[in-house]
This record gives sequence, C-alpha cells and structure tokens, in this order.
Amino acid sequence: MSKLPNIIPIFPLRGVIFFPETNLPLNIFEDRYLSMVKDVLDNNGLLGMIQSKEIKGEVFHVGCLGKISKHEKTPDGRILINLNGLTRFEINKEIKNNKPYREFVVNYENFKTDLNPEENKIENTKLQKLIGFSKKYYNHQGMMINWNELSKLKSSQQIYTLAMISPFSVSEKQKLLEMVKLPEIAETLNDITKFGLYEDSNEKSIIQ
Repeated sequence: MSKLPNIIPIFPLRGVIFFPETNLPLNIFEDRYLSMVKDVLDNNGLLGMIQSKEIKGEVFHVGCLGKISKHEKTPDGRILINLNGLTRFEINKEIKNNKPYREFVVNYENFKTDLNPEENKIENTKLQKLIGFSKKYYNHQGMMINWNELSKLKSSQQIYTLAMISPFSVSEKQKLLEMVKLPEIAETLNDITKFGLYEDSNEKSIIQ
C-alpha cells in the first residue's frame, strides 16, 4: 500500500461506479480531462475514478484507483483509454493546484485486502448462489451475459464485474463500492438481485 500515491488526479463522473479487478473504457474529450490523461500518461498511469453527487462540485468519499492499460488518440483530438481497477480509496481532502483538473489526498487503509488475493476470498457456495440469482434476474431483464466467460474469472472479479454491470441504481452501486469485505459485497448484491427479481416477477416462489 505504501507504493501507491497519496495524491491522485480524480475523474468525477456521475453514474459510473468503478470496481477493483474490472476494466473501464473511457472516451476523453473535454480539454481539462485531456490534460489530465496526458499528465497521467507522462507520470505513473494512475487515475482515480469517483462518482460525483448531484450537488455541483461534490463527490462521494470512496472511489477506485485505476491504471491506464491502453490509450489511443483519435483524429479529432479525443483519447480513448482503458482503466484497470486496482484498489478502492477514501478521500481525505482536495488540494489546491494550478491544473484544470482536480487532485485529492487519499488513503487506501480500509481497502488493503483489494491488493491481497489471499485475504480477498469468498466461499464458493455463496458465489454460486449469487450467480444463480443473477442469471435469473439478467435473463428476466433481457440482458445478455456470457456466463461461461465470467466463470473463468477469479471469484472476486466475478463479483466486482456483476456489481459494475448490474442495472441497479447508482446509490446501490455506491453502497456496494463502500463495503470493505468481499463476502459482504456478494451478500448485499445477492439481496438486491433477489429483490429486483421479486419486484419484476411478482412471484414469491422465485426467491425461495
């Protein structure tokens, strides 16, 4: 954890919840964020994603640090990037700078298990329970998921991926992001999925 920077550039984006061990493609076109990405690419490639609140300028206190794994400049001046999720962070404070984008002092202490696979585990029975309800719910929603490819991922990646792509509200996803332990995330995601399935189907038997 000590190797991670405690001051990072932040990309606040409403409605986008980024999780560790997931990939996030972004289309960068605003001048301030083009400047940010160029600086990030010239430095360590690390960029923080956080959800902005409805009140202008305010952001949530937990986001996710990512590393730019790919980037491509387009003829019209945009930059297409792919972020690999590394670990979640908490914001301590915003710093004043002379840059067009925002930077924050952050800490990673509460989420140290994100970078420790041995501690970031879940029982297979709980994972399969989540997968089972998710298949029913996504099928009911008409969402096409390649479950075979998902099953090839680590258990933590499967859970984070389902949390990230789920059609749930941004507040529900933010709640999942802020939970520290993987089993807690999986259990809560499973509860939200079951509730959504029950509401859509209006059949109590489907969640028993």
